[in-house]
Amino acid sequence: MKGFLILCYMSPLLLLFPNLVFGSHNYGEALSKSFLFYEAQRSGFLPHDQRVQWRGNSGLNDGKASGVDLVGGYYDAGDNVKFGLPMAFTVTMMSWSIIEYGKQMSESGELSNAIDAIKWGTDYLLKAHPEPHVLYGEVGDGTTDHYCWQRPEDMTTSRAAYRIDPSRPGSDLAGETAATMAAASIVFRNNNPAYAEELLTHAYQLFEFADKYRGKYDSSITVAQKYYRSVSGYADELLWAAAWLYKASNKQYYLNYLGENGDALGGTGWSMTEFGWDVKYAGVQTLAAKFLMQGNAGNHAAVFEKYQEKAENFMCACLGKGNQNIHKSPGGLIFRQRWNNMQFVTSASFLATVYSDYLASSGKSLKCASGPVSPPELLDFAKSQVDYLLGDNPRATSYMVGYSNNYPRQVHHRGSSIVSVKVDPTFVSCRGGYATWFNRKANDPNLLTGAIVGGPDAYDNFADQRDNYEQTEPATYNNAPLIGVLARLHGGQSEYSQLLPVAIPQPKPDPEQKVAPAPASDIAIEQKETTSWVREGKTYYRYSGIVTNISSKTLKNLKLSVSQLYGSLWGLSKYGESYVFPAWINSLPAGKSLEFVYIHTANSPAVVSVSSYTLD
Repeated sequence: MKGFLILCYMSPLLLLFPNLVFGSHNYGEALSKSFLFYEAQRSGFLPHDQRVQWRGNSGLNDGKASGVDLVGGYYDAGDNVKFGLPMAFTVTMMSWSIIEYGKQMSESGELSNAIDAIKWGTDYLLKAHPEPHVLYGEVGDGTTDHYCWQRPEDMTTSRAAYRIDPSRPGSDLAGETAATMAAASIVFRNNNPAYAEELLTHAYQLFEFADKYRGKYDSSITVAQKYYRSVSGYADELLWAAAWLYKASNKQYYLNYLGENGDALGGTGWSMTEFGWDVKYAGVQTLAAKFLMQGNAGNHAAVFEKYQEKAENFMCACLGKGNQNIHKSPGGLIFRQRWNNMQFVTSASFLATVYSDYLASSGKSLKCASGPVSPPELLDFAKSQVDYLLGDNPRATSYMVGYSNNYPRQVHHRGSSIVSVKVDPTFVSCRGGYATWFNRKANDPNLLTGAIVGGPDAYDNFADQRDNYEQTEPATYNNAPLIGVLARLHGGQSEYSQLLPVAIPQPKPDPEQKVAPAPASDIAIEQKETTSWVREGKTYYRYSGIVTNISSKTLKNLKLSVSQLYGSLWGLSKYGESYVFPAWINSLPAGKSLEFVYIHTANSPAVVSVSSYTLD
């Protein structure tokens, strides 16, 4: 064991494999391709600016049988199921990446794509939370889905929706989704404040739901147990949600929650060697350490010092300089498990990257059992893992599809492995997909650009075969932590203190459109309640909305965002995730108005805002 640790500590690939010659990597290219992968994973009505053209609309009736709109969101991996827990974690990590490295993303030209990727997830999660104590956590189920091999545009598998509520709690699912909403609210705070406030309101409700009605979500949504079982329980998600709510709201309540519950919920007791969609402790500890270094711990400083100690244990374990070290392959890749190991590589790399910057900002070093470690050494570890992933490894293989010349060509992914519905619309049957496409010993007809697959085994071996799902299946939560690291490496040395509040740059707007939030002097929106009634013990409210063009020009291409709507709407047409002019009009002359109405169960109006429009 001692010799192995020395090998991992040195991990000089050129000494171990003298015939390999590696070049520098284009982190900006890898960052750009990562966002294309998220477009390939989209469910629902695809937008007009969809860049991954081999995909089509799918899952258009999701939630309908349950009386709720659950169209949208992301498929988690190579299947066609929407699993709420990994989806929420994915979006949380995307948001954290932007919060830390939005400036670098903006400089690389990818900030707008990053924000679009987050909003695709949060728009769905908002719909999945129709009531304060109700959250839909899955659409479809793994058993019927895995029996079939169909592209999402053809799927005939079950699209049943599964939920948690007070009688069927799921604190881990609700807590992670609260963290998602809170983290995303920070991203949207400057460029879409109304949306940010909506997200934060949902985050408050979800945290209260998670904390009040405690239980594991997979005890309520049992169909998730074979695929995303909550092994760690829900204590880590409660702390994780509280940390993000404090960061988003600055409310003392959530800081007190971290301070008062750190011991009882395990945040100050567990030294972790992994971080991911199930186990959040290392992430909580890293955030708590940041709060401490910022001077925000207050009366809870002693507790936050224990959080920081555990955060540093994680960092030291990654470096091989702690008391409990992470295993590494002969080529230097950290190795946690045989199935989709790369998820732990990207998440550990992200925590190491941000913690390196926190230490550098505070002028401190990492304290490990073997001695102090400088911040650049911690960042070098993260870089070594990313470089391995992108091709600096014994196989000289990039584990990001479409990056470099040598990458997986037979990805375990339904959509990429079956000819595009736009090339051949012939229906692919449930079992026929296995016979015709899954068993083909040929490259995928569609390139799943940017996808990070499960990766090699403990000895750096990898088999590029479609049925080798442990190694060739990608997942959304593989990419999410990596986008922050790629932005950081592409941007070079940070030009600001990572411990000071970071202003997330605004993405550059489309020059042809005026983008909300418009308290647009061009458009006025008024809403009022017109009547209400009680039926079977439930109160229903009817609202009238008036959209008026108060400009001097003709209003065209209007897109409205409507959220917190718990019922049906008439007078506008649904277009993807937006509402547009009804079919009978295509413009609104100066001074003219149009009316829409909706009926729902909330004693408050829906949130209606302008997404975009043009004036002619």
